[in-house]
Amino acid sequence: MRQIVFDTETTGFKPEEGHRVVEVGAVELVRGAVTGRTFHVYVNPERDMPDEAFKVHGLSTDFLKDKPVFGDPTVGAAFREFVAGAELIAHNAQFDMRFIQWELDKAGLERLDNEVTDTLQIARRKFPGSPVSLDALCSRFGVDTAERERYGHGALLDSRLLAEVYIELTGGLQAGLNFSQSSDAEEETASARITIQRSSALQILPSDIEKEAHAEFIAEMSDPLWAKYAQS
Repeated sequence: MRQIVFDTETTGFKPEEGHRVVEVGAVELVRGAVTGRTFHVYVNPERDMPDEAFKVHGLSTDFLKDKPVFGDPTVGAAFREFVAGAELIAHNAQFDMRFIQWELDKAGLERLDNEVTDTLQIARRKFPGSPVSLDALCSRFGVDTAERERYGHGALLDSRLLAEVYIELTGGLQAGLNFSQSSDAEEETASARITIQRSSALQILPSDIEKEAHAEFIAEMSDPLWAKYAQS
């Protein structure tokens, strides 16, 4: 099973308002483990960089002006080739997919039809009422964010962090297990596979803030099933 964890950086929030992709980063997983194969490219958005966006990712108009545009073969077509046949994984996937599909349309390239998994939705279901930003999930699972704190947001760096988070969200101890025959492509990447190992078991304990948020979430339920058992 091949999966691609990916992230984008953009000039703003809505492509229909003229905002563009400026960076794409992606990390490959095979059978639930990081293989070491990545995709990364900076993109010339063919427009100015708003101050608000620059403060987030630090990519300036001057830095991006000599980078390839999305329609260049090294960007849009290369990304399509990298993700071909794989499940796509992103945090707030609707945002990233909307920009990628918009850019593919603009470049005259075929849209992606991959299966898409949103880790934001997984986290919301698993930790109702708790913070589920990438930073919050990294903190919860003990994922090292020192590089992000030092250099800020980056599509490839965030993809690497999200890959670790995704492994933990979906049962990290089973990463890499496969009870079916592997394909030739999987065998080729097996030797390069990187298995994330921890020196001790994670102690995932809720903080006081998370406890309060969870209590508020429970209080909003009109007729929880367990309340009936408590009364009987």
